[in-house]
Amino acid sequence: MLAMAEIIVNPSVNAHSISPASLRNIYTLRQTTWPGGQTIVVFVLPDNHPVHETFAKEKLGLYPYRLRQIWDRLSYSGMASAPIEVKDENEMRARVRATPGAIGYTSKDTSHDGIKTLTLE
Repeated sequence: MLAMAEIIVNPSVNAHSISPASLRNIYTLRQTTWPGGQTIVVFVLPDNHPVHETFAKEKLGLYPYRLRQIWDRLSYSGMASAPIEVKDENEMRARVRATPGAIGYTSKDTSHDGIKTLTLE
């Protein structure tokens, strides 16, 4: 059974929910600022991490390898910088908590002290 993925953001992010289109735009690096102008800092787990696979397929409707192709193309062309990869969910939570404007994801059954979760609209 795949773990459910939950969207987490730094408490500075002025949102409680996000549309699937907006989430996809953020993770395909088309949307780089939150409404209000704050810069979005995108964190991701490694491509082969089960929570990353679940998140990509369930929330973005993309396979992890497609996401990687998009990031590589944009970062090589200089149009965007690839998301910041963290090694595990503990680092994901710590980095999102410490980084204003950050967005990331974790499995549903983890604690979220000091970070906000966003619901999909």
